[in-house]
Amino acid sequence: MFAIRIVCDPAEADSITTALRRVFVTGTVRQYPARDSDSVRLYIAAEEREGDTIAPAAEVDGMAQWPWYLPADR
Repeated sequence: MFAIRIVCDPAEADSITTALRRVFVTGTVRQYPARDSDSVRLYIAAEEREGDTIAPAAEVDGMAQWPWYLPADR
């Protein structure tokens, strides 16, 4: 099991949580305001689904991007 912390726009919180639940077995999502007060912090306990393997992150413009987040034009 591992912990995930994400800082995001409040409007994106549900879609991010849904995407993570498709990939991992997750527990309760805890949501708190971020320090900048325009964002929220999501804390999620997760683990790999049994039998699944996680694809490694890909390098895009010097930043690691997970495969489901890669821009379509790359």
